[in-house]
This record gives sequence, C-alpha cells and structure tokens, in this order.
Amino acid sequence: MKPNNPTPVRQKTLAQEVQTTGIGLHSGRKVKLILRPAPVNTGVVFRRMDVDANLDITTAAEHVIDTRMATTLANPSNLAARVLTIEHLMSALAGLGVDNVIVEVNAPEIPIMDGSATSFVYLITTAGLVEQDALRRFIRLKQSVQVTEGDKIARLDPYFGFKTRFDIEFDHPAIDETGTHCEVDFTGDAFVRQISRARTFGFIQDVEALRGLGLAQGGNLANAIVLDEYKILNPEGLRYGDEFVKHKILDAIGDLYVIGHPILASYSAYKSGHALNNLLIRAVLADADNYEIVTFDDVRTAPSFAQVHGDAMVGAVAAVA
Repeated sequence: MKPNNPTPVRQKTLAQEVQTTGIGLHSGRKVKLILRPAPVNTGVVFRRMDVDANLDITTAAEHVIDTRMATTLANPSNLAARVLTIEHLMSALAGLGVDNVIVEVNAPEIPIMDGSATSFVYLITTAGLVEQDALRRFIRLKQSVQVTEGDKIARLDPYFGFKTRFDIEFDHPAIDETGTHCEVDFTGDAFVRQISRARTFGFIQDVEALRGLGLAQGGNLANAIVLDEYKILNPEGLRYGDEFVKHKILDAIGDLYVIGHPILASYSAYKSGHALNNLLIRAVLADADNYEIVTFDDVRTAPSFAQVHGDAMVGAVAAVA
C-alpha cells in the first residue's frame, strides 16, 4: 500500500543572496563571490562578471577544460569565460543538497578561503535553503563504470545512496602515519561532520615549480596544509586524524557533482584526482545503459542522504564550528 501523505524530494535553492571575498589559490587574485537563488532546473551556473555577465558557464562533464591541480569549467563558445578551482564550492553545494544556484565571481577563480569546504558550508547555511516546485533528479547508476590511468583507479558501482572509499599513496612519513584509507557512507550530516573541514595540501618543494606554471600564487599556511620532506609545517596540526585522504574525498564529491545531479552510487578510488574523476563521469554519460534519471515522490522511499532536513544540517554546522 502506498504511504499516506507522501512528501516528495524536491529541488532546492538558496533562500537569499549571500556573498564573500577571498583570494584565488592559484591566481593569487582577490575575488568577490556572490551566490544567488536560481529557478528550478537551472543547476549550478557560474558567471564571470569581469568577462561577460550575461554568459553562463554551466556545469557539465564536457565543459571541464583543465584538471591540472584544480577543476576548471568554461563556456564552449568563449573559453575566456572560464572559472578555476570550483571543486570545494561544488562539494559544499553537493553536500548540502543545493540543486539550483547562480555563482558570480569577478576573477578567474573561486576563492580558496581556508582550503576546505567549510567556509562555503557556512555561507550556504547562512543564506538558508528553500524547496522548489519540482522533483529533485538523481543519476542512479545501473552498472559499474571504471576508468584507469596507470595505477590510478576511479570507479562507480550501483548503490542506493552515496558512499565513498578512497585510498591514497604519497610515500611521505607525515601522510602515511595519518591514515591513507577512508570510507564514508553519506547519511545524515556525514558530509559536514566528517569531510567538509578537510583542507587541501601540498609540498613546499613543489611550490616554486607550481608558481613557475602560474599556479599556487595564493597558497599559504592559512589556506592549505603544507609539508616539507618529513613533517607538517602548520603549527595547528590537522583537523581530522586522516585529513589528507578526507580532502581527496571532498574534491571527488565536487568533481562528481559537475555531472549535473546527485549520483546514487558507490564511489571508490585509488590515487585518483581531478582528471580521473572527470573521465569517470564522462564514461558514465557515454553509455545510456550505465544510468537512469530517477525522482522520488515520497522521501521515505528515497536514499537516506536525501532525507537530511535543513535544521539538522544547521545544527551540524554549529557543532563543528
């Protein structure tokens, strides 16, 4: 028998506009970021206000044009309209269940903030979320999809929910002793509590080489975990005991959300990064037999990660503040 008074799983957008400023990790430029509410079925849309305020940069797997050290989106008709380092903001939007939003920036890059997703989580929860008059659409994986590059692996398997399993290998004493394996099943407020505060990291010996490529211009101890050959240089240490591998999960969540909808699947990876994550979602979309679009007329029949209420998420944010 069908449950009485079903509550559908609806799309969500922001309740109001919010904004912040910061610097770009790779560009080093000051950035103003504005998040605006958007109509149903808009998705996540970026706009470079300093290039063309009327030109949308839509999130789509094929619109990713660069994955060196970050994920870069562009408008195919005007590659100057590009935005770098979207993955941490995308991860926060995915983790909090935001379907529709306009993201405006006045520089080439999303600000790095503290190197994690937590500043974006605070920004989104400050704005608040509202349900919209349209069902939320999910990409449900029907069969396993895997991509490889050398010994690197990224894989999606059918699963009624969303969970991750990630293994890293850096052969570095400080990373090895923190744990190089992590599994998270995203039920309740797992994203906010277990993943959102994990910061990006890098090695000081690589900084000059990166800066020679025009990258890491804004990186410092306030927005990244920095390591020398033996140890972590940040005096405050780590936020999670396994922060390194958890940041790789944070990145992956943002990279996967570029597909356009939340994914119902189990994600597993070994040494994966932005490039392989993008290849994975392209591989999913390359064969219509791999997936289907589903909606839920009753939240009680939906996966548990789709059942998180806004007030519960706000409470989780306050708890980790």
